[in-house]
Amino acid sequence: MYRIGMLTPSSNTCLEPVTAALLHGSGLASAHFARVPVTRIALDNGSNAQFDIEPMLAAARLLGDAEVDVIAWNGTSGSWLGAERDRALCAAITAETGIPATTSTLALLDACAAYGVTRLGLALPYTKDVADRIAATYTAEGVECLVAEPLGIDDNASFARVPSDRVAQQIKAAAQDTHAVAVVCTNVHGAHLAAPLEDALHLPVLDSVTATLWKTLDLVGAAPALPGWGTLLRTGSLRAQLQEAVRELLSATGADRTTLRLDVPEHGLHVDLTAAEALRPGIRSIRRDASLDQRRLNTVEWLEEHRTPLVQPHFHTAPHPPQALVDVYGVHAQLLGPIVRGGAMTGWLSVHSRDEREWTDGDRTALAAATARVRSALGTYS
Repeated sequence: MYRIGMLTPSSNTCLEPVTAALLHGSGLASAHFARVPVTRIALDNGSNAQFDIEPMLAAARLLGDAEVDVIAWNGTSGSWLGAERDRALCAAITAETGIPATTSTLALLDACAAYGVTRLGLALPYTKDVADRIAATYTAEGVECLVAEPLGIDDNASFARVPSDRVAQQIKAAAQDTHAVAVVCTNVHGAHLAAPLEDALHLPVLDSVTATLWKTLDLVGAAPALPGWGTLLRTGSLRAQLQEAVRELLSATGADRTTLRLDVPEHGLHVDLTAAEALRPGIRSIRRDASLDQRRLNTVEWLEEHRTPLVQPHFHTAPHPPQALVDVYGVHAQLLGPIVRGGAMTGWLSVHSRDEREWTDGDRTALAAATARVRSALGTYS
């Protein structure tokens, strides 16, 4: 069983019992906490000083005495002070203790990356100036934000007393034309709302406490797949691995776009929407385009019949791709690799080029490696 160390704001009464509830019965890890003084959230120097690095390092050293496997700053201060500040904190903790580290803000950003979230709704208890700074921080990280009306609270202890129905109202208000909603505060009780609201809203609800636990488990290789608390704890690590596979495939081939489509209903994956996508700068995303019946495409029917990679340096000969791939997305060459499991074609990887190109042996090798990686990930989480 892994040991997870959590640096906890001193006035927080939410994250410890919620983390214990999330882990209950999982057999994956135990959680251990060290507190640092935090009582008020504002943008003045006095408030910002609560998040100086030295108290964090002192608490991290104490967690190191417990021989924890990972340390998390279970607070969202990086969301308004800047993600780079959190990255520097993690580097300092690891340098000081030799233990890998993350933070709640970095965990939320990693969750957005795993699910391809580039437009995020924010449910926040803070004052408006803090909320605006949070939106700016996430936007600088490539995630555009829609902010529901913040609650206007600056006393950290009071966040835990916000009623569940008020938190739920905020989440719903933030779910307008967004890819996901995040409850950004580890002293707001949002974890228990994720699963029912995801069913109602049909998008991920990323609670900060849940995200922090998810990332710590992911960092130690615990392969979390915990039911009942929303999609992130159930499928987040799988989605992160799939995203990494297409990102590495893009780098290895020098292509313009790589995508993965899968039919794995137990993880909410269906081929008409991509499970993962990586893009070169300036390339249009295809991730949320569900306009085509993918299984009926000529190229996919060819894959189903032959169960071998389809290599297309151009589209002059059959099987022809859908015309929208050329006209809308500018693709003029592609590699397709089937994902076959248990005798069925579960899905396929696509490698797109805007120009006609001869695919090399190295490109095909990279596709084979990505295919193997996807199959391995699916096996781990099956």
